[in-house]
Amino acid sequence: MHGVEIVDDYGWLREKESPEVRAYLEAENAYAAAVMAPTTELQRDLYGEMLARIREDDSSPPAKEGEFFYYSRMEEGRGYPVFCRKRGSVKGQEEILLDINELAAEHEYFRLGDLELSPDQGLLAYTFDTTGDEAYVLVVKDLAAGDLLPDRVERVYYSVAWATDNQTLFYTAIDSAHRPYRVHRHRLGNSAESDALVFEETDERFFVRVGLTRSRGYVVIGVASSTTSEAWILPAADPRGTFRCFAPRRQGVEYDIAHGDGRFYVRTNLEAKNFRVVTCDEGATGAESWREVISHREQVTIEGLDVFKDRMVVSERRQGLPELRVVPFEGAAEHTIELPESVCSVGPGANREFETDTYRLVYSSLVTPQTVFDYEVATRRLVVRKRDEVVGGHDPARYETRRVMARAPDGVEVPISVVHRKGIELDGDNPCLLYGYGSYGINVEPAFSSLNLTLLDRGFVYAIAHVRGSATLGESWHDAGKMLAKRNTFTDFIAAAEILIDDGYTAPEHLAIRGGSAGGLLMGAVLNLRPELFQAAIAHVPFVDVINTMLDDTLPLTVIEYEEWGNPEDKEFFDYMLSYSPYDNVVAVEYPHLLVTAGLNDPRVQYWEPAKWVARLRAIRTDANVLVLKTEMGAGHSGPSGRYNYLRERAFEYAFLFDCLNIPGQAIQVAPARDKTPAS
Repeated sequence: MHGVEIVDDYGWLREKESPEVRAYLEAENAYAAAVMAPTTELQRDLYGEMLARIREDDSSPPAKEGEFFYYSRMEEGRGYPVFCRKRGSVKGQEEILLDINELAAEHEYFRLGDLELSPDQGLLAYTFDTTGDEAYVLVVKDLAAGDLLPDRVERVYYSVAWATDNQTLFYTAIDSAHRPYRVHRHRLGNSAESDALVFEETDERFFVRVGLTRSRGYVVIGVASSTTSEAWILPAADPRGTFRCFAPRRQGVEYDIAHGDGRFYVRTNLEAKNFRVVTCDEGATGAESWREVISHREQVTIEGLDVFKDRMVVSERRQGLPELRVVPFEGAAEHTIELPESVCSVGPGANREFETDTYRLVYSSLVTPQTVFDYEVATRRLVVRKRDEVVGGHDPARYETRRVMARAPDGVEVPISVVHRKGIELDGDNPCLLYGYGSYGINVEPAFSSLNLTLLDRGFVYAIAHVRGSATLGESWHDAGKMLAKRNTFTDFIAAAEILIDDGYTAPEHLAIRGGSAGGLLMGAVLNLRPELFQAAIAHVPFVDVINTMLDDTLPLTVIEYEEWGNPEDKEFFDYMLSYSPYDNVVAVEYPHLLVTAGLNDPRVQYWEPAKWVARLRAIRTDANVLVLKTEMGAGHSGPSGRYNYLRERAFEYAFLFDCLNIPGQAIQVAPARDKTPAS
């Protein structure tokens, strides 16, 4: 045990139902609105500018499945997508499957979870959340009749899988801590109370998900902690059968599976730090039966598999850069898809069919808008199916992007992705926004956003620090930024800021930083370590009260995250966490201008973490800089729902940055003015 009594002066803010706490948060919101009131006109202009770049009436390229072509579309003035299909041809009659605008109309918040068609494509199961607390509801729609079936299941996680009888669903249920821990079988027409329990995970480190393989051969239960995984399988044609373990879990061994034509393909880190690919027969799936297909490589991380009837496509990362490798099962040689740029973001698109001669992928870079390609495997040709339009025009040649390397205090080279207008002077006078995350092995991709043009066209440098704690340079990169090495994440980010300053991209008085959730922890830690290095910071739903949260095993993510942060009941971990926990290390110095957000219903980072942190900053800091807390009183971890609300939030943030960095706020005309924009 750590043996230290925790004194928490602001612990009373945890009482969510207390009128005093609600009043406190509302008062903070009123203060934030008052502080930002002088920027109201600027916020409106920025919102209009960002909206003007977006084609509001847009649609995704159709994806074929059987005789149907599926797509989603957005309509001008409406905040949510409409899911549709056409039979026989992309020119056929449109059938609306689900209009999220109608579902969201009576709710302040609405988020769609999973959306799964029955194998015969006659029924649609979907999950939704109306509070932001991530306790989803499962319902089923009869697509022919256009009505919901009586079936309804409360408090599920978002993942759902159909059996091939088109009458049986498998879903995950959550416990009191919002952990998905059980899988139930539901027969259409039966009450949820009679649903059979088919799997239960009692180890609180593990989350449970369920899905159907692309081949439709198997329903798969995936069980995973931060470091260990296990799969259970059931033939999809035998929904009343018993799930069997694919390969028993071993601590520290991760694997995930895909089903091919009579065999399984497995991505695993067993004897392979950066993962390898093995295969096995359906009847003998244990690790002793695995046969290697792709071996481990020091400079390449295997991040995912897409398996089809005749081939698989392997998502890889080589020295931090993404690649897609096509591996035919017979005949043709394997090869890597040639991408337009090396520094880019690329991943699987909507690949709905098991038997196909093309592979759909989604591509972008910091200068290239999102592009959906179909890759013709036989000809090795990329065919553009859709490139997102930037209304008013976008010329990638006006911008330049590069990778910059920063040297961390221990000598490690840390990559930074940078983009800015071509021809800017590197004289230290440029405003800069530096983004970071650095946890869970999650990578922040150098992807395009039209919203960033609002910054770039005003002379900003936009940069992403690929710090340790991510897996940008392999699994060892993740390991070097977690547990008792977590401080590397913070010093890497500081090194990134310093090289941008030293190389003339910006200067401390022009440098702003941004991060959310675990990236909010990063913001809090670097502000405590080097507050003088930054002029402004934005911390979204920041995980800043590390000790108190990780000591409370009743919270949704605490136990599963012992393998990322450590267990503070162990004194070594307690002392180490205490050394960097932002809430516990606020000091009496001048902090930069700071915007902090929270979600009252957030199950991942409880609202009281940012609220307590801001309260302590107000009490201890020595500056009079802007410090505002903005809490969404009807939302969760992802903030308000709907694309127009999202744009308003970004306009609010940018107005904060422009004000703190003394950026002229005049609007940039990017398209003909509209008569009206959607109402607030």
